[in-house]
Amino acid sequence: MTRVAVVTGASRGIGRACAIALAKGGYDVALLGRDIETLEAVSTEIESLGRKTFILQADAGNLEQLQTALSSLEAIDVLVNNVGTNIPEPLLQVTPEHFDQIFNLNVRAAYFATQVAVQNMQKRKNGGVIINISSQMGHVGAVNRSAYCASKHALEGMTKALAVELAPFGIRVVSVAPTFIETDLTRPMLEQPEFQNSVLSSIPLGRIGSPEDVAQAVVFVASAGMMTGSSLLIDGGWTAK
Repeated sequence: MTRVAVVTGASRGIGRACAIALAKGGYDVALLGRDIETLEAVSTEIESLGRKTFILQADAGNLEQLQTALSSLEAIDVLVNNVGTNIPEPLLQVTPEHFDQIFNLNVRAAYFATQVAVQNMQKRKNGGVIINISSQMGHVGAVNRSAYCASKHALEGMTKALAVELAPFGIRVVSVAPTFIETDLTRPMLEQPEFQNSVLSSIPLGRIGSPEDVAQAVVFVASAGMMTGSSLLIDGGWTAK
């Protein structure tokens, strides 16, 4: 039976890597994002692997667009809530607009995408997996990241609560919590020597993560039948200290 995995924010970075890895793992993949050209590029790459894709052009920050796109799918077996954002700034500079922007993508979008996916999974009575891309910052604190940390701690709490609530339906809920990952969005920060050295000094493995590091964990979680309510830290040892 063909299984379908949905990845939000699938056009680049971690989302793209997760979509390709899931396709290699035998899933057809629904790609959700705003930029149709980059989604089509990912789709072409996945279809070259012999898997089917569904392109869902939607702004995950727009609840109506998000839910309408996800509701168009006949089957959802795995949902990867990957879309998210961060605006690093000191507490006294955080505006209500920035706070809402962070929580809208990092928490609200994940919550209501999960709602649609669970409706689909319960209707089909086949179980399923919800994978929330969290962060090591959902387990620790950091300077200039109070709103981001708050949102990722919220996502971790949501993961635990829904794992308990949805277990009777055979639906697992797990978070994957990476450290700093080099993507197009983070590269400018990580290329600053002082910031890069600060990050590397906190990672015992001594390297920045790659999108593929996260994608490998997502594929593992998708098949780890007894894993639910937990967080898989892909942090190079950051939180172990």
